Amino acid sequence: MADEFDYVIVGSGAAGSVLANRLTADGKTTVCVLEAGPPDRNPFIHIPAGFLETLKNPGVTWQFSTEPTANTGGRRIATVQGRTLGGSSSVNGMIYNRGQPADFNGWAQRGNRGWGWDDVLPYFKRSENRIGFGEAAVRGREGNLPVTDMDWFHPLSEAFIAGCVGMGIPRNPDYNSGDQAGVGYYQRLIRNGRRVSAARAFLKPAVARGNVEVRTNARANQIVLEGKRAVGVRYISERGGAAKEVRARREVIVSAGTANSARLLQISGIGPADLLGRLGVEVKHELRGVGANLRDHYASRFVMRAKPGIATLNQLSRGLRLVNQIARWSMGLPSILATTPSHVHVFWKSNDALDAPDLQCVFTPGSYAQGKVYVLDDYPGLTAGAWQHRPESHGWVRARSTDVFEDPEIQPNYLSDPMDVRVHLGGMRLLRRMLSTPELSKLVDAETLPGRHVQTDDELLDFAHRNGSTTYHLCGTCRMGPDTDPTSVVSDRLQVHGMEGLRVVDASIIPHIPSANTYASTLMIAEKASDMIRGVAA
Repeated sequence: MADEFDYVIVGSGAAGSVLANRLTADGKTTVCVLEAGPPDRNPFIHIPAGFLETLKNPGVTWQFSTEPTANTGGRRIATVQGRTLGGSSSVNGMIYNRGQPADFNGWAQRGNRGWGWDDVLPYFKRSENRIGFGEAAVRGREGNLPVTDMDWFHPLSEAFIAGCVGMGIPRNPDYNSGDQAGVGYYQRLIRNGRRVSAARAFLKPAVARGNVEVRTNARANQIVLEGKRAVGVRYISERGGAAKEVRARREVIVSAGTANSARLLQISGIGPADLLGRLGVEVKHELRGVGANLRDHYASRFVMRAKPGIATLNQLSRGLRLVNQIARWSMGLPSILATTPSHVHVFWKSNDALDAPDLQCVFTPGSYAQGKVYVLDDYPGLTAGAWQHRPESHGWVRARSTDVFEDPEIQPNYLSDPMDVRVHLGGMRLLRRMLSTPELSKLVDAETLPGRHVQTDDELLDFAHRNGSTTYHLCGTCRMGPDTDPTSVVSDRLQVHGMEGLRVVDASIIPHIPSANTYASTLMIAEKASDMIRGVAA
């Protein structure tokens, strides 16, 4: 195909894959997708439990990390992002979680017309093929992406759920219905024992039409501008390699992810003038908000030791037990190879006086060794974690240089807002209550992390500083908002303020972090953007 297309999309993740599919549905429109990573041939991508390997593999991930602060105990925290076909949808936890209607009503109230819950619900439904319980008014049945229920259950998970119900937390049959509060098993993007990434669900069917070209190992390093109009993208395949250029007749669409989308705009001359000056980049269009407003969910996790004789994921993933699980998976039977990292959700309140949940909690009948990356403990462990739905702490993403092989500076400023500290402490105390119920206590021996000696607010906060981690929900660096807001980057039609032929479509446009994992929202954003771009009414 020629080096000129109707649209050039930077990134093949959740947003890029959806856009490539929807924009070319007429069989005539042409799209070129630039993916910085390789094809998704690594077998661990497609085995759900393979995330333990892919998240450590720089061949299919950006091995990003945050800047250290006192609130992270001086640590850099790995915040890995996908770098292969499907982007992070090829390496993430496969959880499908929309959030609360109030999240999106809040977006609309910030001046973003058409982004309230009633406006976005049809787009959530359009991408979804819900297999399992769900009301037709709120769940999709004909979309590309299968959303399935858990089919592998552990006695510890059942006891944890029973204990939560005993505390007065209701069992919720569908947390994606718009009523989030309660406890239950996660819905996930796994079918027939295999991960269903955005590349599998959306991009590959689009490529099969013949009017989509995907270029892998293509790192975008400049948006080509003619005045205030984007007309193409330059990219390189190796450090120091010759740049190639692909042109867009209609639009350039940046869907490279929260860190990379902001960086690409910056090194292309679109961003804060002072930063561009330090980078030695000519200011083509000053936009102060590019790279600002970075938000993420910060989690603390407690670990318990199960009683002797109870085999958790830690034991089931070793020796002959693992051989048995592999055999079950190969026969299409429920197994640990086809589960999500977190099994049970709890959406609840840090303070009983609240009307709606402000916390997301997770439970897994397994645990990781402290200080080791994705290595399971050698004893029968179980883990529960908690994070604040809508943290106020925010930071930035800044390019360090124009070299796209050098990682950007990522600073979320975790727990820098006093309200976030209060909510986080409330979440940790809620975890303790959920892990101390009569239903679960008969199956566990002791708390191993942080340990029962950690009791006061100061002690718990110190533990959170030294052991908390990202949930990989980076968003907000190209936030959506009216042009009267000097911190916004794109309009409510996702067009970059003051530019022509240039949009950003991914989690970076989120104006305020939702009370959920960000993957489902990113799919919705891309579905809605595709209609805007094509001029199709919802």
